[in-house]
Amino acid sequence: MLIQFSFSNYKSFRDEAILDLSATKVSEHNNRVTECGGERILPVAAIYGANASGKSNVYRAFECMNSFVINSLYLADDPEKFASQRPVPFLFDKGSANKDTSFEVYFTIPEDPKEVTYNYGFSIGSEGVTEEWLNSKAKTARSYKTVFYRSDKDNELDLVGIPKEERKTIERSLRERVLLISSGAALNVSLCKKIKSWFLCNKFADFGNSLTNLVMSRTLPTDFVDSIEIQNDVVDYFNTFDESIVGFSVEKKAPDMYDVLAHHKIIGTDEIAKIPLEDESSGTLKMFSLYPELKGVLTSGGVYFIDELNARLHPLLVRNFILCFLNPEINKRHAQLIFTTHDTWQLSSELFRRDEIWFTDKDENGISTLFSLVDFVDADGDKIRKDENYAKNYMSGKYSAIPHLKKMM
Repeated sequence: MLIQFSFSNYKSFRDEAILDLSATKVSEHNNRVTECGGERILPVAAIYGANASGKSNVYRAFECMNSFVINSLYLADDPEKFASQRPVPFLFDKGSANKDTSFEVYFTIPEDPKEVTYNYGFSIGSEGVTEEWLNSKAKTARSYKTVFYRSDKDNELDLVGIPKEERKTIERSLRERVLLISSGAALNVSLCKKIKSWFLCNKFADFGNSLTNLVMSRTLPTDFVDSIEIQNDVVDYFNTFDESIVGFSVEKKAPDMYDVLAHHKIIGTDEIAKIPLEDESSGTLKMFSLYPELKGVLTSGGVYFIDELNARLHPLLVRNFILCFLNPEINKRHAQLIFTTHDTWQLSSELFRRDEIWFTDKDENGISTLFSLVDFVDADGDKIRKDENYAKNYMSGKYSAIPHLKKMM
């Protein structure tokens, strides 16, 4: 499970931003908190904020970190490709524009019997990886122990936590534009493979991007073409919000190309009308596109990060989706949902703890900040109570993080 994600000097975030999924001492909804590795971890984080305040950049920062862990090996011999994939720093002051971008996570591995907590991070500069570290902490330990530390600026390499027989292999494989975790995983170093596997379990969806919506709506669940059981699972999934679809059929058009037909009952008969899936409503298509990765992340126990979850979905559908992660009978492997949204209908103590609600705001210099409702202090110096109307307060500007509007005409 993700405990904490932090990053700095990335796009609109000049200074360090911390998204913390460790539970605070607030009293509401304690039944959903998972205890692992001596940590109390939350299943959900909802991020609100004005347009262009930095919400999507939190999403992109986590996606960027995942992408580098998974793909940095392929950037080794291609400086131009590395330059195109390099994280974009904060560009509105000269100092930051020339500094490194840093990412760091604290997390646990799903169903690890030892409940070890890992701390992994790295910094990326214009030429490559400038710093990388991995630390671990046993469940009963008070502090982290170094697994490895690398600083390309100081030519420092400490592999104290790597088995001796694997150290020389790692030393020989190190390259300027490749993360040690990535090259170590490729070399079958067991701990590196384990860390990379955690990143591989994380899923991303940007529903503010029309291309993403199109691609996802045409991506079929694994084995959907050949498995009636999988098709029936999708029907059951649809029945949680729309009982009009009673089945599916698949027609092959060309190699790896299929037409999916949704089955609807014809009123007053036992006959079926078959409608091309692409002709269904945009909301139905979006829920179909969510199914494969929802199923995958609930199975793997990963993190599902969604930008603009509310786009083209009724608020009740959004709530039903969120409840999948809050229900321990469904979310048996403690998967987590992090999402950005403008949907204030969900902004309620009935659904969220105060430490599950986050806001982004941007100042007059274009610098974004990220903060939690549980840490927010109002104009009178008081913290927010759980019985307050969060949505009303947010829309009135009590928490900032809303647009400052002027007349359009």
